[in-house]
Amino acid sequence: MLKNDILSILKANKDKHISGQELCEMLNVSRTAVWKCINELKSDGYIIESKHKSGYLLMEEPDIIDYMEISPYLKTEFIGRNYLHFESISSTNDYAKEIAPRATDGTAIVAEEQTSGRGRMGRHWVSNKGQGIWLSMILKPNLSPNEAVKLTQVAAVAVVDSIKEIADIRSGIKWPNDIVINSKKVCGILTEMNGEIDRVNFIVIGIGINVNVQNFPEDLCGKATSLSIETGKILDRKPLTASILNNFEKYYRIFLINGFSSIRNLCKEYSLTLNKDVKVIINNNECIGRAVDIDDDGNLIVVFKNGEKKTIASGDVSVRGLLGYV
Repeated sequence: MLKNDILSILKANKDKHISGQELCEMLNVSRTAVWKCINELKSDGYIIESKHKSGYLLMEEPDIIDYMEISPYLKTEFIGRNYLHFESISSTNDYAKEIAPRATDGTAIVAEEQTSGRGRMGRHWVSNKGQGIWLSMILKPNLSPNEAVKLTQVAAVAVVDSIKEIADIRSGIKWPNDIVINSKKVCGILTEMNGEIDRVNFIVIGIGINVNVQNFPEDLCGKATSLSIETGKILDRKPLTASILNNFEKYYRIFLINGFSSIRNLCKEYSLTLNKDVKVIINNNECIGRAVDIDDDGNLIVVFKNGEKKTIASGDVSVRGLLGYV
């Protein structure tokens, strides 16, 4: 794409002007084509100085997370290499499910804004423009549905590592799909799949992270937070987006080769649920117990007050006395 080629050249020459004629000769295009692309880049938010007889100089880059901006940080072999970026979309997960049958394995759908973002149980997820990472990945592994559900925790481990790597702050996992900092939710993970009894056709993993959100709706105050609020600074979303893709591919490969047991210790290390009293909600029935372990299948082991031990594979688990948002 010509616009991306011009942007790459400008990025590589931030200390000097590049003339329109140089760009024409380098890319074998007309001056009109170059001028048109420069104007498109300006419309995208790039500040480009146009100086007579000197040429073009990239002065400032917008806070967007399209492929051109995250690719310098991306180290994956296939996760996110097919990268679809949207200014606004209803839901990255819904779009991912729509295109999944014909999409390549590892396709990532990323949006600056979601107008109908959602989490587990159909709960609304606020996805303000340019303030978070709203990302879905399409996977096509040779797994059974029972194995596929464990990918939620694989993604959770990847996100915790990325937050530490880029934001330099420790977060933890509320089993199985929420990332929490200081007792408030900063990220949610929604895994959906299409398959048959014994095989998966495709899996969509949606990740929503509040990065630079400063204000939340009244009903979320005290329950939600952002990386910016917790660190006291505005964070660059580009390296964080790439880091999530990088870390997910790493742990996904480990999971496919060695199974969930290979990342179980990390799930336990990052867990905010273990050794806490929990309220297990299954089919509208509530039971109080203590979370004591995560087994090799990713299930939560809970010991109830009557001494009964249960393996919890699904349902909504709330942590009493720890997480303010539940």
